[in-house]
Amino acid sequence: MLIRKATAFANPNIALIKYWGNRYHGLRIPANSSLSMNMGGLTTTTTVAFDDSLTIDVVVLDGVEQAGAAKERVVQMLDRVRSMAGADAHARVESRNSFPAGAGLASSVSGFAALAVASAAAAGLNLDEAALSRLARAGSGSACRSVPGGFVEWQAGTDDASSYAFSIAPPEHWDLHDLIAIVDTAHKEVGSTQGHRLADTSPLHAGRVASVPDRLARVKAAILERDFAALAPVVEADALAMHAVMMTSDPPLIYWQPATLAIIHAARAWRADGVPVCFTIDAGANVHCLCEGVASDEVRGRLDSIAGVQGVLTATPGGPARLVHNHLF
Repeated sequence: MLIRKATAFANPNIALIKYWGNRYHGLRIPANSSLSMNMGGLTTTTTVAFDDSLTIDVVVLDGVEQAGAAKERVVQMLDRVRSMAGADAHARVESRNSFPAGAGLASSVSGFAALAVASAAAAGLNLDEAALSRLARAGSGSACRSVPGGFVEWQAGTDDASSYAFSIAPPEHWDLHDLIAIVDTAHKEVGSTQGHRLADTSPLHAGRVASVPDRLARVKAAILERDFAALAPVVEADALAMHAVMMTSDPPLIYWQPATLAIIHAARAWRADGVPVCFTIDAGANVHCLCEGVASDEVRGRLDSIAGVQGVLTATPGGPARLVHNHLF
Protein backbone atom coordinates (compact mmCIF):
# COMPACT_ATOMS: atom_id res chain seq x y z
CA MET A 1 0.00 0.00 0.00
CA LEU A 2 1.39 3.40 -1.03
CA ILE A 3 0.16 6.62 0.58
CA ARG A 4 1.31 10.09 -0.44
CA LYS A 5 0.15 12.63 2.11
CA ALA A 6 0.51 16.40 2.42
CA THR A 7 -0.99 19.10 4.66
CA ALA A 8 -1.32 22.77 3.80
CA PHE A 9 -3.07 25.78 5.23
CA ALA A 10 -4.39 29.01 3.76
CA ASN A 11 -6.16 32.17 4.84
CA PRO A 12 -9.40 33.41 3.31
CA ASN A 13 -9.23 36.86 1.74
CA ILE A 14 -11.40 39.94 1.74
CA ALA A 15 -11.90 41.54 -1.65
CA LEU A 16 -11.37 45.30 -1.69
CA ILE A 17 -12.30 45.32 -5.38
CA LYS A 18 -14.87 42.59 -5.91
CA TYR A 19 -15.13 39.61 -8.22
CA TRP A 20 -18.71 38.98 -9.28
CA GLY A 21 -19.65 37.26 -12.52
CA ASN A 22 -17.63 35.21 -14.97
CA ARG A 23 -16.52 35.55 -18.55
CA TYR A 24 -16.31 31.74 -18.71
CA HIS A 25 -18.05 29.83 -15.92
CA GLY A 26 -16.41 26.42 -16.34
CA LEU A 27 -12.90 27.63 -15.52
CA ARG A 28 -14.05 30.60 -13.43
CA ILE A 29 -12.47 33.19 -15.70
CA PRO A 30 -13.84 36.38 -14.12
CA ALA A 31 -15.63 39.26 -15.81
CA ASN A 32 -13.20 41.70 -14.16
CA SER A 33 -9.92 41.84 -12.28
CA SER A 34 -10.05 42.15 -8.50
CA LEU A 35 -7.90 43.00 -5.49
CA SER A 36 -7.86 41.62 -1.96
CA MET A 37 -6.13 41.26 1.39
CA ASN A 38 -5.43 37.86 2.94
CA MET A 39 -7.12 37.51 6.33
CA GLY A 40 -4.38 36.39 8.68
CA GLY A 41 -5.67 34.74 11.85
CA LEU A 42 -8.45 32.86 10.03
CA THR A 43 -7.26 29.57 8.55
CA THR A 44 -8.26 26.43 6.74
CA THR A 45 -5.98 23.44 7.24
CA THR A 46 -6.31 20.63 4.69
CA THR A 47 -4.69 17.22 4.48
CA VAL A 48 -4.75 15.19 1.26
CA ALA A 49 -3.70 11.53 1.26
CA PHE A 50 -3.59 9.69 -2.05
CA ASP A 51 -4.03 6.05 -1.04
CA ASP A 52 -3.89 3.08 -3.43
CA SER A 53 -6.18 1.11 -1.13
CA LEU A 54 -9.12 3.53 -1.49
CA THR A 55 -11.88 2.76 -3.98
CA ILE A 56 -13.48 6.22 -3.87
CA ASP A 57 -12.48 9.73 -2.85
CA VAL A 58 -13.45 10.64 0.70
CA VAL A 59 -13.97 14.29 1.70
CA VAL A 60 -14.35 15.32 5.36
CA LEU A 61 -15.01 18.95 6.33
CA ASP A 62 -14.92 19.97 9.99
CA GLY A 63 -15.40 16.32 10.96
CA VAL A 64 -18.39 15.69 8.69
CA GLU A 65 -18.09 13.48 5.61
CA GLN A 66 -19.34 15.35 2.55
CA ALA A 67 -21.54 14.18 -0.33
CA GLY A 68 -23.28 15.73 -3.31
CA ALA A 69 -22.17 19.05 -4.80
CA ALA A 70 -19.77 19.91 -1.94
CA LYS A 71 -17.85 16.68 -2.50
CA GLU A 72 -18.01 16.91 -6.29
CA ARG A 73 -16.19 20.26 -6.37
CA VAL A 74 -13.31 18.72 -4.41
CA VAL A 75 -13.27 15.61 -6.58
CA GLN A 76 -13.07 17.77 -9.71
CA MET A 77 -9.89 19.40 -8.37
CA LEU A 78 -8.47 16.02 -7.41
CA ASP A 79 -9.21 14.79 -10.95
CA ARG A 80 -7.35 17.80 -12.35
CA VAL A 81 -4.35 17.07 -10.12
CA ARG A 82 -4.40 13.36 -10.99
CA SER A 83 -4.46 14.23 -14.68
CA MET A 84 -1.49 16.57 -14.27
CA ALA A 85 0.45 13.96 -12.31
CA GLY A 86 -0.46 10.98 -14.46
CA ALA A 87 -1.83 9.22 -11.38
CA ASP A 88 -5.09 7.46 -10.58
CA ALA A 89 -5.11 6.80 -6.81
CA HIS A 90 -8.13 7.98 -4.87
CA ALA A 91 -7.68 10.37 -1.97
CA ARG A 92 -8.91 11.11 1.52
CA VAL A 93 -9.28 14.84 2.11
CA GLU A 94 -9.71 16.23 5.61
CA SER A 95 -10.23 19.96 6.07
CA ARG A 96 -10.89 22.14 9.10
CA ASN A 97 -11.80 25.83 9.35
CA SER A 98 -11.03 28.09 12.30
CA PHE A 99 -14.12 30.18 11.48
CA PRO A 100 -17.76 29.62 10.40
CA ALA A 101 -18.09 27.95 7.00
CA GLY A 102 -20.67 28.94 4.39
CA ALA A 103 -21.62 32.27 5.99
CA GLY A 104 -19.93 34.64 3.60
CA LEU A 105 -16.51 34.50 5.27
CA ALA A 106 -14.80 32.90 2.25
CA SER A 107 -14.34 29.40 3.69
CA SER A 108 -14.44 27.94 0.18
CA VAL A 109 -11.68 30.36 -0.80
CA SER A 110 -9.20 29.29 1.87
CA GLY A 111 -10.40 25.71 1.48
CA PHE A 112 -9.59 25.44 -2.20
CA ALA A 113 -6.32 27.36 -1.83
CA ALA A 114 -5.19 24.88 0.83
CA LEU A 115 -6.52 21.98 -1.23
CA ALA A 116 -4.58 23.12 -4.29
CA VAL A 117 -1.29 23.31 -2.37
CA ALA A 118 -1.80 20.05 -0.46
CA SER A 119 -3.08 17.96 -3.36
CA ALA A 120 -0.35 19.14 -5.72
CA ALA A 121 2.34 18.29 -3.17
CA ALA A 122 0.80 14.92 -2.31
CA ALA A 123 0.69 14.06 -6.03
CA GLY A 124 4.36 14.92 -6.40
CA LEU A 125 3.80 18.01 -8.56
CA ASN A 126 6.23 20.91 -8.32
CA LEU A 127 4.02 23.88 -9.24
CA ASP A 128 5.02 27.52 -9.00
CA GLU A 129 2.80 30.14 -7.34
CA ALA A 130 1.02 31.15 -10.55
CA ALA A 131 0.20 27.53 -11.40
CA LEU A 132 -1.11 26.89 -7.87
CA SER A 133 -3.20 30.07 -8.12
CA ARG A 134 -4.71 28.85 -11.39
CA LEU A 135 -5.41 25.43 -9.85
CA ALA A 136 -7.15 27.00 -6.84
CA ARG A 137 -9.18 29.28 -9.15
CA ALA A 138 -10.69 26.27 -10.90
CA GLY A 139 -12.14 25.14 -7.57
CA SER A 140 -13.35 28.51 -6.28
CA GLY A 141 -12.55 31.66 -8.21
CA SER A 142 -11.43 33.89 -5.35
CA ALA A 143 -9.30 31.04 -3.96
CA CYS A 144 -6.63 32.04 -6.47
CA ARG A 145 -6.10 35.23 -4.42
CA SER A 146 -5.35 33.24 -1.24
CA VAL A 147 -2.35 31.46 -2.76
CA PRO A 148 -0.03 34.53 -2.83
CA GLY A 149 0.52 36.51 0.38
CA GLY A 150 -0.47 39.93 1.68
CA PHE A 151 -2.26 42.29 -0.69
CA VAL A 152 -3.11 40.48 -3.90
CA GLU A 153 -4.33 41.31 -7.41
CA TRP A 154 -6.14 38.77 -9.57
CA GLN A 155 -5.74 39.64 -13.21
CA ALA A 156 -8.88 38.52 -14.99
CA GLY A 157 -7.07 37.27 -18.07
CA THR A 158 -8.87 35.69 -20.99
CA ASP A 159 -8.12 32.00 -20.50
CA ASP A 160 -6.79 29.46 -18.00
CA ALA A 161 -3.16 30.42 -18.56
CA SER A 162 -3.60 34.16 -18.08
CA SER A 163 -6.07 34.24 -15.17
CA TYR A 164 -4.16 34.07 -11.87
CA ALA A 165 -3.27 36.16 -8.82
CA PHE A 166 -0.04 37.74 -7.59
CA SER A 167 1.05 39.80 -4.60
CA ILE A 168 1.30 43.59 -4.95
CA ALA A 169 2.57 44.11 -1.38
CA PRO A 170 3.62 41.77 1.46
CA PRO A 171 1.60 41.42 4.69
CA GLU A 172 3.93 43.72 6.62
CA HIS A 173 3.47 46.54 4.10
CA TRP A 174 0.46 48.04 5.94
CA ASP A 175 -1.03 47.42 9.37
CA LEU A 176 -4.59 47.24 8.05
CA HIS A 177 -7.05 45.36 10.25
CA ASP A 178 -10.28 43.66 9.20
CA LEU A 179 -12.89 43.63 11.98
CA ILE A 180 -15.56 41.17 10.83
CA ALA A 181 -18.94 41.83 12.41
CA ILE A 182 -20.81 38.51 12.51
CA VAL A 183 -24.53 38.98 12.10
CA ASP A 184 -25.30 35.56 10.60
CA THR A 185 -23.46 32.23 10.85
CA ALA A 186 -25.95 30.14 8.86
CA HIS A 187 -25.07 28.68 5.47
CA LYS A 188 -26.19 30.92 2.61
CA GLU A 189 -29.23 29.69 0.71
CA VAL A 190 -27.58 30.77 -2.55
CA GLY A 191 -23.82 30.37 -2.64
CA SER A 192 -21.36 32.41 -4.63
CA THR A 193 -21.00 29.82 -7.41
CA GLN A 194 -24.72 30.09 -8.18
CA GLY A 195 -24.63 33.84 -7.67
CA HIS A 196 -21.92 34.38 -10.27
CA ARG A 197 -24.15 32.73 -12.84
CA LEU A 198 -26.91 35.23 -12.08
CA ALA A 199 -24.76 38.33 -12.55
CA ASP A 200 -25.50 38.61 -16.26
CA THR A 201 -29.24 38.83 -15.53
CA SER A 202 -28.79 42.20 -13.79
CA PRO A 203 -29.15 45.33 -15.95
CA LEU A 204 -26.39 46.86 -13.80
CA HIS A 205 -23.75 44.16 -14.35
CA ALA A 206 -22.16 45.54 -17.54
CA GLY A 207 -21.87 49.02 -16.04
CA ARG A 208 -20.23 47.69 -12.89
CA VAL A 209 -17.68 45.66 -14.87
CA ALA A 210 -16.85 48.68 -17.05
CA SER A 211 -16.24 50.83 -13.98
CA VAL A 212 -13.96 48.38 -12.16
CA PRO A 213 -10.58 49.26 -13.80
CA ASP A 214 -10.70 52.84 -12.51
CA ARG A 215 -11.60 51.75 -8.97
CA LEU A 216 -8.98 49.01 -8.98
CA ALA A 217 -6.26 51.46 -10.02
CA ARG A 218 -7.29 53.86 -7.24
CA VAL A 219 -7.38 51.18 -4.56
CA LYS A 220 -4.06 49.71 -5.69
CA ALA A 221 -2.43 53.15 -5.50
CA ALA A 222 -3.94 53.75 -2.05
CA ILE A 223 -2.56 50.44 -0.78
CA LEU A 224 0.91 51.10 -2.15
CA GLU A 225 0.88 54.59 -0.61
CA ARG A 226 -0.83 53.42 2.61
CA ASP A 227 -3.42 56.16 2.10
CA PHE A 228 -6.54 55.19 4.06
CA ALA A 229 -8.46 58.35 3.18
CA ALA A 230 -8.10 57.49 -0.51
CA LEU A 231 -8.87 53.79 0.04
CA ALA A 232 -12.05 53.98 2.09
CA PRO A 233 -14.65 55.57 -0.24
CA VAL A 234 -13.60 53.48 -3.24
CA VAL A 235 -13.75 50.21 -1.31
CA GLU A 236 -17.25 51.08 -0.08
CA ALA A 237 -18.42 52.12 -3.55
CA ASP A 238 -17.22 48.86 -5.05
CA ALA A 239 -18.98 46.75 -2.42
CA LEU A 240 -22.24 48.64 -2.96
CA ALA A 241 -21.92 48.25 -6.73
CA MET A 242 -21.57 44.48 -6.39
CA HIS A 243 -24.56 44.20 -4.07
CA ALA A 244 -26.59 46.39 -6.42
CA VAL A 245 -25.96 43.79 -9.12
CA MET A 246 -26.97 41.01 -6.74
CA MET A 247 -30.16 42.77 -5.72
CA THR A 248 -31.19 43.38 -9.33
CA SER A 249 -30.41 39.89 -10.63
CA ASP A 250 -33.18 37.47 -11.62
CA PRO A 251 -33.95 36.13 -9.08
CA PRO A 252 -32.58 38.86 -6.80
CA LEU A 253 -30.01 38.01 -4.14
CA ILE A 254 -30.52 40.05 -0.99
CA TYR A 255 -28.05 38.95 1.66
CA TRP A 256 -28.29 41.96 3.97
CA GLN A 257 -29.99 41.85 7.34
CA PRO A 258 -31.01 44.83 9.52
CA ALA A 259 -27.69 44.72 11.37
CA THR A 260 -25.83 44.79 8.05
CA LEU A 261 -27.40 48.11 7.16
CA ALA A 262 -26.89 49.45 10.68
CA ILE A 263 -23.14 48.77 10.42
CA ILE A 264 -22.95 50.43 6.99
CA HIS A 265 -24.47 53.63 8.40
CA ALA A 266 -22.34 53.44 11.53
CA ALA A 267 -19.03 52.98 9.70
CA ARG A 268 -19.72 55.99 7.49
CA ALA A 269 -20.63 58.11 10.51
CA TRP A 270 -17.54 57.00 12.43
CA ARG A 271 -15.28 57.94 9.51
CA ALA A 272 -16.95 61.35 9.27
CA ASP A 273 -16.04 61.77 12.96
CA GLY A 274 -12.38 61.02 12.24
CA VAL A 275 -12.10 57.27 12.85
CA PRO A 276 -10.13 55.63 9.99
CA VAL A 277 -12.66 52.91 9.14
CA CYS A 278 -14.66 51.75 6.12
CA PHE A 279 -16.92 48.81 5.33
CA THR A 280 -17.02 46.13 2.70
CA ILE A 281 -19.33 43.13 2.34
CA ASP A 282 -18.83 39.90 0.42
CA ALA A 283 -21.67 37.58 -0.62
CA GLY A 284 -23.35 37.40 2.75
CA ALA A 285 -24.74 39.44 5.63
CA ASN A 286 -21.55 39.86 7.65
CA VAL A 287 -19.72 43.17 7.41
CA HIS A 288 -15.96 43.66 7.20
CA CYS A 289 -14.85 46.91 8.80
CA LEU A 290 -11.37 47.82 7.61
CA CYS A 291 -9.32 50.17 9.72
CA GLU A 292 -5.76 51.09 10.49
CA GLY A 293 -4.26 49.15 13.38
CA VAL A 294 -4.28 52.12 15.75
CA ALA A 295 -8.10 52.24 15.53
CA SER A 296 -8.72 48.50 15.82
CA ASP A 297 -9.71 48.35 19.49
CA GLU A 298 -12.01 51.35 19.18
CA VAL A 299 -13.78 49.95 16.09
CA ARG A 300 -14.22 46.57 17.77
CA GLY A 301 -15.79 48.20 20.81
CA ARG A 302 -18.19 50.22 18.66
CA LEU A 303 -19.19 47.16 16.63
CA ASP A 304 -19.89 45.16 19.79
CA SER A 305 -22.44 47.79 20.82
CA ILE A 306 -24.57 47.45 17.65
CA ALA A 307 -27.74 45.37 18.00
CA GLY A 308 -27.59 42.17 15.99
CA VAL A 309 -23.80 41.80 16.06
CA GLN A 310 -23.16 38.31 17.46
CA GLY A 311 -19.40 38.69 17.64
CA VAL A 312 -16.39 40.31 16.02
CA LEU A 313 -13.46 38.46 14.44
CA THR A 314 -10.18 40.23 13.80
CA ALA A 315 -7.89 39.56 10.85
CA THR A 316 -4.63 41.22 9.88
CA PRO A 317 -2.76 40.93 6.56
CA GLY A 318 -1.97 37.24 6.08
CA GLY A 319 0.77 35.36 4.30
CA PRO A 320 0.60 32.93 1.38
CA ALA A 321 -0.93 29.46 1.37
CA ARG A 322 1.81 27.09 2.37
CA LEU A 323 2.74 23.46 2.85
CA VAL A 324 2.97 22.22 6.42
CA HIS A 325 3.85 18.53 5.98
CA ASN A 326 4.62 16.27 3.05
CA HIS A 327 5.03 12.54 3.73
CA LEU A 328 5.39 9.34 1.72
CA PHE A 329 4.41 6.11 3.52
